[in-house]
Amino acid sequence: MQEINYVATLWRGSKTIVMFGLMAALFGAGLSFVFPLQYSSTMRLLIIQKQLSQADPYTAIKASERIADNLGQIIYTTSFYEKVMGAKFNTDASVFSADEVKKRRQWREMIDTQVIRGTGMLAVTVYHVDRDQAEQFARAIAFVLTTDGAQYVGGGDLEIKLVDEPLQSRFPVKPNIPANAFTGLVLGIIVGSGYVLATSRRRGVFGD
Repeated sequence: MQEINYVATLWRGSKTIVMFGLMAALFGAGLSFVFPLQYSSTMRLLIIQKQLSQADPYTAIKASERIADNLGQIIYTTSFYEKVMGAKFNTDASVFSADEVKKRRQWREMIDTQVIRGTGMLAVTVYHVDRDQAEQFARAIAFVLTTDGAQYVGGGDLEIKLVDEPLQSRFPVKPNIPANAFTGLVLGIIVGSGYVLATSRRRGVFGD
């Protein structure tokens, strides 16, 4: 049985592989437009525990990170949602479903939280189809965190400061069209390579 020279076979079928890659990239990019395009508004908050001001920096930051982790999860709760909607900002509640299960899912999908390790900071990103609404929700979340955030972590001598004001994206960021196109390209190349090798094996045509 003749042994396959994979490199030569793939090189000979490179046009087919590229075609598969480009078609998959176009499909991935096109599929992105099936979903609503969303803008983002990102801000950062600093968690400060005043009672640990005399502790070593490592201990203070680790304590702040634990609180930031907790707050990052608290944001997704119904209680926090109600406080945000009750804050005096121009947030549009009509985007949320009347069904409680769907509403909770929509709220969770709207927000992304990330603790910036080694800094004691919490980054919050809000996604919305309306750029101005993304900012309004971000500002409402920041307001609730800075005024009532300590209540969710046992109170104490805690300060939450908004250190980076909400910054809106210029263009839609979700779905991530370039990332989806690149993923499609990679998958297309893999599938195309498999197709070329399988076709060559069936035909018995292998590179030397």
